[in-house]
Amino acid sequence: MEPVQLFDLASQQARWLSVRQAVIAGNVANANTAGFRPMDVEDFATVLSKTTPSMTATNARHLGGENFGSAVGLSEQDGDVPVRPSGNSVRLEDELVKAGEIRRGFELNTAIVKAFHRMILMAART
Repeated sequence: MEPVQLFDLASQQARWLSVRQAVIAGNVANANTAGFRPMDVEDFATVLSKTTPSMTATNARHLGGENFGSAVGLSEQDGDVPVRPSGNSVRLEDELVKAGEIRRGFELNTAIVKAFHRMILMAART
């Protein structure tokens, strides 16, 4: 029987959503900081394409696989956002929209894992 990769993928997406949530929360926290530029992370598909399958280190001399967190790239948000006289360009409306996207991502991720888990339990009972 092949190992189920869905749970690993869901775990990686949950970690990516957590990183993105922390970045967006930092943007909101620095909304009044002079000279602050809002940040965002790369989209999940880009991050996923950068990561390699994880390797297990079974010996102390083995090298472990690439850490998923190191693959997430931060970038300053460029665009037509007006810069305030203080040099700050955080728009709370945009950040709250992104926070809603993150929430929906968590909900979708959880619903998929829950449905797949129920399906595995039903298959195991029969």
